[in-house]
Amino acid sequence: MQDKELRLALVCYGGISLAVYMHGITKEIWHLSRASRAHRDGEASPGPSERIYHALLDEIGTHADMHLRVMVDIVAGASAGGINGVFLSQALATGQSLDPLTDLWLEVADVEALLNPDHGPSHRLAKVWALPIAWMVAGRGSDVDETVEPAARAEVRAKLERFVRSRWFEPPFGGKQLLNMMLDAFDAMERAPCGPRLLPPGQPLDLFVTVTDFGGHPERLRLNSPPEVVETEHRLVFSFSDNGRDTEPFAHAAELAFAARATSSFPGAFPPATVAEIDAVLADRKMSWPGRSAFLEHALPRQFAAGAVDKAALIDGSVLANAPFRPAMDALKERPARRQIDRRFVFIDPTPGYRIGFYNDGPPEAPGFFQTIIGALSELPRQQPIRDNLEAISQRSARIERMLGVIDRIRAEVESQVESLFGYTLFLDYPTPKRLSGWRGRAQVAAASRAGYGHAAYGLLKAEGVADRIATHLHQIGDQRGQDKWQRLRDRIWAEIVRRGADDFGSHHSGSASAATLDLLRAHDVGFRIRRLRLLARRATELDQEHKLAELRPIRNAIYESLAGYLECQRADPFLGMRESIRTTDTDIGALIDELASRMDLRTLDADTDQRLSEGLSHLPRELRRPMLLAYLGFPFFDIATLPMLQGEGLNEFDPIRVDRISPDDATAIRSGGAQATLKGIQFHNFGAFFSRAYRENDYLWGRLHGADRLIDIMLSTLPAATRLPAGRVATIKRDIFLAILDEEQPRLAAVPGLFEQLRTEIG
Repeated sequence: MQDKELRLALVCYGGISLAVYMHGITKEIWHLSRASRAHRDGEASPGPSERIYHALLDEIGTHADMHLRVMVDIVAGASAGGINGVFLSQALATGQSLDPLTDLWLEVADVEALLNPDHGPSHRLAKVWALPIAWMVAGRGSDVDETVEPAARAEVRAKLERFVRSRWFEPPFGGKQLLNMMLDAFDAMERAPCGPRLLPPGQPLDLFVTVTDFGGHPERLRLNSPPEVVETEHRLVFSFSDNGRDTEPFAHAAELAFAARATSSFPGAFPPATVAEIDAVLADRKMSWPGRSAFLEHALPRQFAAGAVDKAALIDGSVLANAPFRPAMDALKERPARRQIDRRFVFIDPTPGYRIGFYNDGPPEAPGFFQTIIGALSELPRQQPIRDNLEAISQRSARIERMLGVIDRIRAEVESQVESLFGYTLFLDYPTPKRLSGWRGRAQVAAASRAGYGHAAYGLLKAEGVADRIATHLHQIGDQRGQDKWQRLRDRIWAEIVRRGADDFGSHHSGSASAATLDLLRAHDVGFRIRRLRLLARRATELDQEHKLAELRPIRNAIYESLAGYLECQRADPFLGMRESIRTTDTDIGALIDELASRMDLRTLDADTDQRLSEGLSHLPRELRRPMLLAYLGFPFFDIATLPMLQGEGLNEFDPIRVDRISPDDATAIRSGGAQATLKGIQFHNFGAFFSRAYRENDYLWGRLHGADRLIDIMLSTLPAATRLPAGRVATIKRDIFLAILDEEQPRLAAVPGLFEQLRTEIG
């Protein structure tokens, strides 16, 4: 069968108490990830819902002749979505269970548990004058009577009264309470039964959590005049990665808890997160944090360099970046690939189409003084549409589509050029490593000479791309944030390349390059090698789709094993021994460039690749060896034609991206009507689930159901256009998994018995 990976880059929005609903969705994603790993490894899936996912993967294999693996390898979140992203990433990277987190959400994510004891009403008669406000909010005919089950109404009214009577002009919720809740959750996950990591070996998991630096930090910008200006930047992104290894923890619990606490510091509800706060909590818990200094230097580099880490006040990440697509998109540049990829960006939006609550059904009115201030400071930035992000993804995918179209159009001409260069007898010879190396060099010289004056532009683009890659790599190894530092490093690198004469393409060497330029490319142009192998992998996939030939497996394995070695050269982790040299401002940049080349050792990787490819090609029958060799030797011709279209970027995954949404509006298999018809947490401006366990149980259960509904849709969308499951089969699969989820959750969710009865009736 054909192998395909459905890779999900998950983007989780903010939503205040709708965090519980989003936890239900991420819990379902975790169940699917566990089922997919078990299916791939030939193991049985343990739970009822996971067994249905397992059976669906079998069914996809039968109908589409395809081994499908589903995985989440990129997670980005803000605010409530940031909390869920943190815990989901911990479960994916370590194999730990999310069940303890569910118990914590249901039991502890409550207004009474989160209230700061110092800010609550001091006695029964404190702020008695505020009682009418609470009664007005919770009175008859209000949201409480209309949306809360009778058994929970007294609970909601009592908690709402206490909340309204808390100290005003101080955040009612306690930061330490939230931190302790998160650390308790990590402890519970660690104590629970643990399974294997949910990603293939070598596949990294990257997590990004957005945070807002209230005080801001200086960033330098380059202008024409004056040459430099300094502006204040408030956006921060805390990043974590396991680098594809399961031999060490994903991150220390204190670091993950601090990121979750900082991103969810909703203005006015929680106090800003500070380093002093987490230090005090860890001291109370007698918990050590051995990597504290390294983490703070990575997460707060400007503040750390200025010795002002303790002064940083961090607030909700969704204030400036509620939909953090950008860091997830940037992470695509370093993804390994071992088989065909279907890349999806999946974003969780609990309240799509949300409008600021200053409108009514009557004639439109101009917002008042306080409405304008509140909207400008909080709601408008938080609800800014994601159109810019989606357009960037669309433009990237369009570039790839155009490039692939060009390759298809010129393939016949390129193959003709290669055959005229080598003759048809080429395909009768077995491609030994020595022959492959010689053929490859001959093809590159021919492509350069036949490109004419265009080769000089192509070559300069390659050299510029190498300079960009070196600068980016050293920047990452040195863990130095900021575009200004990258630009300064890049300028030094390019000046060294020019000094060595390694930027000379064609000016004195018609159709070729100077010896210094060739040395630079042989030592550093890892992007060229990666693009060549990805093109070869794509050609194998095309042949596989046409013929379903098992003979292609050896060459596919050779391609992806070789690709892994080159991709390793782009990661920072293997080169950390260079960090101090990079950070030292007077270090010779030429020495750094040479040390990086020595550590990558591309010549050895090239020799290993030639050995693997020669063996893989030799195992192919002649009718398959010919198109694969034509693609391999024709790559220089293809690259000259397409690299300018990619703007010098390798675009590692080499496939267009599709975007899917999970929201109450999209999951309509059980009930239509969106969030209004299903969720309780939308009450009280999305704080509702903090006031009732029944609210939280309701939203968590709907999260799982909506997650299952949409995940099945997304899985089935990977099928070829001509392949469809039998009529009615999708509805049957969804019905089975909905009922399995109800069976799993009913013993745990005792506060909403009526909901289970309703759902079983609606599901049928």
